[in-house]
Amino acid sequence: MEFMLPDLAPALPEMVLLAMACVVLLVDLFWPGRERSNTYVVSQLSLLATLLAVAQTYNGPTTTFSGHYTVDAVAVVIKVMALLIMFGVFLYGRDYLRQRALLTGEFLLLSLFATLGLLVMASAGSLLVLYLGLEVLSLSSYALVALHRDNGDASEAAIKYFFLGALASGLLLYGMSLLYGLTASLDLATVAQVVGEHARAGDFSALMGLALAMLVVGIGFKLGIAPFHMWLPDVYHGAPTAVTAFLTTISKLAAFVLVVKLLAGAAAPLVQQWQQMLVVVTVLSLAVGNLIAIAQVNLKRMLAYSTISHMGFFLLGILANSPAGMAASLFYMITYALTGLAAFGMIMLLSRAGFEADRIEDFRGLNRRSPWLALVMMVILFSLAGVPPTVGFYAKLGVIRAVMQHDLLWLAIIAVIFSVIGAFYYLRVIKAMYFDAPVEQPAISPALDVRVFMGVNGALLLGLGVFPAPLLALCQAVF
Repeated sequence: MEFMLPDLAPALPEMVLLAMACVVLLVDLFWPGRERSNTYVVSQLSLLATLLAVAQTYNGPTTTFSGHYTVDAVAVVIKVMALLIMFGVFLYGRDYLRQRALLTGEFLLLSLFATLGLLVMASAGSLLVLYLGLEVLSLSSYALVALHRDNGDASEAAIKYFFLGALASGLLLYGMSLLYGLTASLDLATVAQVVGEHARAGDFSALMGLALAMLVVGIGFKLGIAPFHMWLPDVYHGAPTAVTAFLTTISKLAAFVLVVKLLAGAAAPLVQQWQQMLVVVTVLSLAVGNLIAIAQVNLKRMLAYSTISHMGFFLLGILANSPAGMAASLFYMITYALTGLAAFGMIMLLSRAGFEADRIEDFRGLNRRSPWLALVMMVILFSLAGVPPTVGFYAKLGVIRAVMQHDLLWLAIIAVIFSVIGAFYYLRVIKAMYFDAPVEQPAISPALDVRVFMGVNGALLLGLGVFPAPLLALCQAVF
């Protein structure tokens, strides 16, 4: 029997990141530099090297490892976004973590492994590889939330995140195992084909329904949508802000991959069944997220509840069940990740040793202290609220238009109503920045590279709003 080695080229970015993570570990052990400066630089170079590998190795859709690993346009877009956003998380978090003695090799290494997990998920061609990538990401995330182990809020958040995250992973695994038992295949394309044959024959068994329900609930936990959101506000509030920035970006991109691979992929023939489930959780997420956020005085908790509502908007495009809807959801997730990164980056930028700028009142009088940062923060908040001409407006417009084309006008109306309600709590922060006097006026002196990156981040939110066509075209092309 002839034995043939699989083509390793499609998995080169993952291998590069894994190898560089090992280099980061060695550098941190033997040559960390002052305040882990060398470890930080090598970690950033690891992301850039992996980004280069992604760009150099993609020459069209490819499958390797007997179909278990696939690289297509969607996977490449997710990988590029994940690497760029993680670069931003490291940059924003560098000084913030140093001031708290948290810029350790463990933080950098766990973040790289979490990113590796997302890259593996993006290229998963089978249920097994998808779950493997998810667990690499999840286990790293649990440890990151517990990074500040001497802080009671962080420890409490880590325990909640671990137990509820483990429950969600268990539900997903059990749902996948039922799909495997019903289809006798781990390959996602084959699973979709066999499920389609059952659906066309009218054979929707109780086990199939149970598997689908477990997948929806498991994905709901990972997305943080209502009513599976109970972990999210405490984790966002308790974790170090650099970790919160990671959770609101990388983890949400991973949840998008789960939706695309499982619901829109393996369970695509059962669209009528999972659509009914998603409609309920979408409306709940829009209501719970926006209404409870109004009562928050802590900015990180407010953004946590805001995330719940944003994931409700993201699901509108999935409910449309069309290439245009999927493209709108991808556009929404990319722009939300950029906006969330900037929002938590601003909190880190305004924080200092012994002080966390995570309350709305901490932003009082920001325009007097730094007009430039106040302007960027206003753009960020307008994008989150969906105010034109920021990119958040076009993201919401895209998913609402997609769901209207699917004859779900009532759902679009509900989304618009809650979007208007949601604008209120963002305006509270803007009012504090521009119309309230500052309680204290400490100097704001971020490093030059952080100021430049924040400026670029804010300019992207405005530029992609004025010229959304290139990113929209990219999202439409991959579907």
